[in-house]
Amino acid sequence: MDQTAALDGITRDMVWVPGGEFLMGSDRHYPEEAPVSRVCVDGFYVDPAPVTNRQFSGFIAATGYRTVAERGLDPSAFPELAPALLQPGSMMFNPPRRPVDLGNVGNWWVWRPRAYWRHPEGRGSSVAARLDHPVVHVAFEDAAAYARWCGKELPTEAEWEFAARGGLDGAEFAWGDDFAPNGVRMAHTWEGEFPWRNLHPADLRRTAPVGRYPANGYGLFDMTGNVWEWTTDWYAGSRQQSGKSACCVMDNPRGGDVDQSYDPTQPAVRIPRKVVKGGSFLCAPSYCRRYRPAARHAQMIDSGMSHIGFRCILRSSSQGAHSEGKCNDG
Repeated sequence: MDQTAALDGITRDMVWVPGGEFLMGSDRHYPEEAPVSRVCVDGFYVDPAPVTNRQFSGFIAATGYRTVAERGLDPSAFPELAPALLQPGSMMFNPPRRPVDLGNVGNWWVWRPRAYWRHPEGRGSSVAARLDHPVVHVAFEDAAAYARWCGKELPTEAEWEFAARGGLDGAEFAWGDDFAPNGVRMAHTWEGEFPWRNLHPADLRRTAPVGRYPANGYGLFDMTGNVWEWTTDWYAGSRQQSGKSACCVMDNPRGGDVDQSYDPTQPAVRIPRKVVKGGSFLCAPSYCRRYRPAARHAQMIDSGMSHIGFRCILRSSSQGAHSEGKCNDG
């Protein structure tokens, strides 16, 4: 098989996103989203939806790969943790039964031993009925390993946000400025009183099947809600720190410095953090209004959670097609 045929096979089920300029970030929401910057990205192919349990299981079957959650934590990286907390497992959303203090995430997050992508709520749970849901409990290196196996890559924050906007430059949401146009919910986000009262049906109180909600203007599903998605950018507390300035158009920015990505509130934990995008099924107006393209959050690279997944891209420079949509054209 020649290279062109191989690349055609990779991109067959992907969506072409033409490159261009857009307004990245927001000055109206959380401080880490500011300042708004004009950014240009080259065109690229992108998966139409987050990687599913079905797709990830194919990767595991073909390679025998074991995710970070299946291996346990490195005791040298977590010297403050008891040995019992270093065993294989992952962070899982565990809803309380009554209203709780929203200032303490420990009220709804727990470390669940033996929780990983195949058993997302730990022993006794299964993805058998959720094969078309996004895979979760994937650390950054797990997502990167899958992307390499597919012959793809993970997106930068700028690429992800450009794709999420679907051509609606400056809109608050991926579909416009109204969260629920004509009363129609456009994304899988929290419905009810967070974190204890969930009004979704029982089978949708965590992830939902990909494609259940409408696609954006580029034909991409779940760019908002369902699961947060990994990007390759190191996290910085503001766009100015990450090198994204409001003064000029930046071509294909690649994020900030790894040294800026460490959590200043946990100086003893020297684990760098990447930017995740898009919000998840846990985002609620009363707690986390991050179900928007501009929203961003920090995630330590060595751990996954029950609301984090990913999707892959293939850049135009990787496969030599679609010469239009280049930042330096014209």
